[in-house]
Amino acid sequence: RIDLLNGALAHRLHQGGGAGQAVAKACGLKPGIRPSIFDATTGLATDALILASLGCSLVAAERHPWVAALVTDALQRASQLDWVSNLQLVHAEAAQWMRDWPASGRPVPQVVYLDPMFPETRQTAQVKKGMAYFRDLIGQDQDADALLPLALTLASHRVVVKRPKKAPYLNQQAPSFSLQGQANRFDVYALKKLSADD
Repeated sequence: RIDLLNGALAHRLHQGGGAGQAVAKACGLKPGIRPSIFDATTGLATDALILASLGCSLVAAERHPWVAALVTDALQRASQLDWVSNLQLVHAEAAQWMRDWPASGRPVPQVVYLDPMFPETRQTAQVKKGMAYFRDLIGQDQDADALLPLALTLASHRVVVKRPKKAPYLNQQAPSFSLQGQANRFDVYALKKLSADD
């Protein structure tokens, strides 16, 4: 169960540092700039929810039906929060969704956000219990590398990839720059400068 009204996630959404958080900086949030974002690997939607709560408009794709159901349930129970409407969840394969996007008539996202399941490490035993269950349910994102070229083709301004601090670059492709978070890093592939006029 994902709870947007109580607990640690709710606290982070309301007291987590706003646009100063690493994920917000990586996605280009600045005063007057709230890009449209496609979150291609939504999972439990923590980052998507943070970005939506900060005023970004998101389409978020999750391919696993149970995980999509968890996020849908959380959004429905928190529908009174005014920012929840910023996030549209779709149960879909991200790769196919990105291929079909240009012909769909939907506005092109300014940012594509990729957060594939982190690879297993020797420290797996230290992973929080909830994430361990999640990994067992979802498995590894074996097609993660293939998402980057599609994202770079779709995004109008930048692609952001969340990775463990010491993990190799996705698809072995170096980013324009990286931002370090507390437990991970954000690789940013800059295509065009975001501005308030976009």
